[in-house]
This record gives sequence, structure tokens and C-alpha cells, in this order.
Amino acid sequence: GEKLHQCIDCGRFYSTSSALRSHVKIHTGEKNYKCLDCGRTFAHSGSLRSHSQIHTGEKPHKCLECDKCFSRKDYLVSHQRTHTGEKPYKCLECGKCYVHPSTLQRHMQNHAGEHPY
Repeated sequence: GEKLHQCIDCGRFYSTSSALRSHVKIHTGEKNYKCLDCGRTFAHSGSLRSHSQIHTGEKPHKCLECDKCFSRKDYLVSHQRTHTGEKPYKCLECGKCYVHPSTLQRHMQNHAGEHPY
């Protein structure tokens, strides 16, 4: 589809004004959704819903390979890589691949001579 709505902060385009309004919260820091259990705030209602599952213990996302359940879909997707062997995060310097972006980030610090400790 045609993307007519542009963010003035970063230049990204969106197909609807509501998508742009949602995106702009990244730049403004606007977080109108508050967790009543711990007080943490979120920019989007869906993020609060996902977070709330931490407190309820709800784990609606089930791995079809091993029946393990997760509170968030991204946790399930990451877990499923243990079954598939997929390592989508690749170091552009040496070609080594990782399951998690945070592991690649730590690895990249070694190339830069940085140590996180």
C-alpha cells in the first residue's frame, strides 16, 4: 500500500495516521498505559497486556515441538530456534551466527575490544 504519513523525527513512513501516532510515542516517550500491579508504564496497550501475563502467570504461547509454554510470543519464537537450529543474528566481521541479538551484541564488543564487566 501507499505510505503517506511520515514521521518528522526519523523520516519513516506509515500507511495510516494511527500507525504514525503509535510510532511517534517512541520519540515522545509517551506511556499512557500503567500496570496496576507494579506501576510500570507502556506506550501501547498491547505491551501492557503482554507484560501483565508476568503477574498472572498466564502462558498462552505453546511450543508444538515440546509443549513448553511462554508468556510472550517473542519468547516462544526464540525458544523454537532451539528445535530448528536457526541462528539469524550474524556477525558481519567474522561470520559467526547467534540465536539471540543480545549474544551477538556481546560478541561484537569483543571485536571492538570492549568488555561488559
